[in-house]
Amino acid sequence: MRLLLIHARRFSYEVVKPAVEEPEPLGEAGGSGAFENTLVVFTSVEKGDDESAVPGAVSEILSVFNQVKASSIVVYPYAHLSQDLAPPFEAVKILGRLYAALKEAGVEAYKAPFGWYKAFTLECYGHPLSELSRSVRRSETGARRVVEKKFYIMTPDGVLHDPAGFNYAGYPELKALVEKEVFGKEFTGGENKVNEYCRKFGFEWEPMSDHGHMRYGPHAVSIMESVMRYSWMVAQSLGIPVFKVMGSNMFNLKEKPVYEHAVLFGDRLYEVQLDEDRFVLRYAACHQQFAMLRDWVISYKEMPFGAFEVADSYRLEQRGELALCFRLRKFYMPDLHILTRDINEAIEVSMRVQSKIHEEAGKVGRSYVALYNITDEFLEKYRDKLVEFVKREKYPVLLAVIPSGIYYWVLNVEYHIVDNLNRPREIATFQIDVGNGARFNIAYVDEKGEKHHPVIIHTAILGGVERYIYMVLDTAALMEAKGQTPYIPTWMSPVQARVIPVSREFNEHAFKVAGELASRGFRVDVDDRDETLGKKIRDAGREWVPYIIVIGEREVATGTLNVRVRRSNDQKVMRLEEFIDLLNREVEGYPRVEMTLPMKLSSRPLFSYRQ
Repeated sequence: MRLLLIHARRFSYEVVKPAVEEPEPLGEAGGSGAFENTLVVFTSVEKGDDESAVPGAVSEILSVFNQVKASSIVVYPYAHLSQDLAPPFEAVKILGRLYAALKEAGVEAYKAPFGWYKAFTLECYGHPLSELSRSVRRSETGARRVVEKKFYIMTPDGVLHDPAGFNYAGYPELKALVEKEVFGKEFTGGENKVNEYCRKFGFEWEPMSDHGHMRYGPHAVSIMESVMRYSWMVAQSLGIPVFKVMGSNMFNLKEKPVYEHAVLFGDRLYEVQLDEDRFVLRYAACHQQFAMLRDWVISYKEMPFGAFEVADSYRLEQRGELALCFRLRKFYMPDLHILTRDINEAIEVSMRVQSKIHEEAGKVGRSYVALYNITDEFLEKYRDKLVEFVKREKYPVLLAVIPSGIYYWVLNVEYHIVDNLNRPREIATFQIDVGNGARFNIAYVDEKGEKHHPVIIHTAILGGVERYIYMVLDTAALMEAKGQTPYIPTWMSPVQARVIPVSREFNEHAFKVAGELASRGFRVDVDDRDETLGKKIRDAGREWVPYIIVIGEREVATGTLNVRVRRSNDQKVMRLEEFIDLLNREVEGYPRVEMTLPMKLSSRPLFSYRQ
């Protein structure tokens, strides 16, 4: 907050015209004022200021006021003192608090209206204290909101337990989560096999960008696109109408709902300054979907329904916390928002979401341990529903109970795996949001024609795209630790089948087989390089190709395929149609994404990532 204090013999102002879209109402003063022997406090509220700056400003103003022996104080909004201004609605709030605090101090105080062009006349006394400037910053102690959390373990029978005295026998994942969230345990490091696997498939840090931004090679792109398309299929499988949308990733902090949402999110924001406006890069799909939904005409008859987008998202994570494929500064979030009529419908639909989250984790061989962040009011009013949620988990959960009214949600569930280094890693999530419907002015009309704000479910059923991939690769790391052959599901594999001719004379037949597989929607390539059969098979193994088809004289003569199966280490002889049937069964229910590599291995350069 910047202050220019002028001790004026005479000062007067008169409103001319609005300077912002929604100027402050003129009030009792009617847009003008005239004062004698007054201390005029020209004031700019800057970005980052909050009400914790007011006591410091009051102290500075009163100190000068008492020294110059003025009769009154005029708080005069004056944007020209700074180029880093707070949004108008935030400035109005802080200036109002400053004015009220001066009145509370027992001085005669006035305030000129905010958001107007004003003509003013000023006659300064000219003594040494008549022109002073001050800069006041917010109190860091006051600005940091400390949220008191009470932690409990809730078992599926609904009983609450003290985390310190709970018996964790049989619940190692819960123990790891509690040690991290409740007791702040620092987990030991180690070599994370997932990092090696990520690099194998072309997930790398981009050295020419801000750290925390990744680049995706052709193999990685295939995996990413497969998961993105599958996330849309999963959203549609909930049994409610879902609309796929797209939009901007940059939103103006001058917009009140954007600013308030950003304040609630915290300090991990990417911001961009353009001319006089400051924009925040979205950290999920909320901004665009909410900005769009507020313009829709919605009836109760259409609810519940969802809006979905795979949103490029930006969070300014701490540099030391960044982890390849897991904690990133730029990532992709398959974000689904479901509009419901009220909290009871939101709870009912959330249970459907909960089931789907567990179902999808189970498909890749994993199970979750849950952290339930809830408000004390939700615990009191909906304890029976909370117990039902936990029963459906079929496993104890960690509860973190916070005071009501701090966040926009009343229930925020985080689903964690415990990875190959025994660290809890959040993957999927859902929230019940009771605040953003009103904040963004999203409304629906009920049976009586009356408008209401919906309760909104936020969910990433698979988790962030990269985090879901992290879970799949971590599952492979656990396999390898047990002495098993690591693999990823065929529907995600960049190359689902590789045809290897024993020698050049069988290339034509190999490409014929590959062409037939490609025409059926499978990702297939041909190793037509002048390499030994052994090297070709080893290279396919290093690339984790699920099925290796060797074509030689016998296969051409008999019309069969010699198929090596990575998952089981089996070798099978089958006809082409049999193999196609096998692939069809294996990828049923999953998207078929186009090949991101040329079919011929001989036409590929050496990639920067290791195969």
